[in-house]
Amino acid sequence: MRYLLLAIGWLSVALGVVGIFLPVLPTTPFLLLAAACFARSSPRFHHWLIHHRHLGPWIRDYLGGQGIPLRGKVWAIGLMWTSILFSCYLVPLFWARAFMLASAVGVSLYILRQKTLRTPSR
Repeated sequence: MRYLLLAIGWLSVALGVVGIFLPVLPTTPFLLLAAACFARSSPRFHHWLIHHRHLGPWIRDYLGGQGIPLRGKVWAIGLMWTSILFSCYLVPLFWARAFMLASAVGVSLYILRQKTLRTPSR
């Protein structure tokens, strides 16, 4: 399990870094996922990520209760709904569509209820 979490963590770091330069990918959710994976698999990598000069502020803002940047919220919700609706188009099973839509509503509500960081500390 440790190696799986490390792999997911590093993949998330890579996608988060790409998201800094590519507006299609949201940075904050990937870095938060990486931090969560590293917290459970490698204290060394978790410490490295949280204290990283460029990546750390995204995570510290959220974990410190300051919130998620508005841009991160918009991209996370927008991309999630785009992929969910496309998946619903492809999947003919009603129960699968219902599960995907219910999950998307739940995640959207969670993201929207989080405090919005107006001026990122980057």
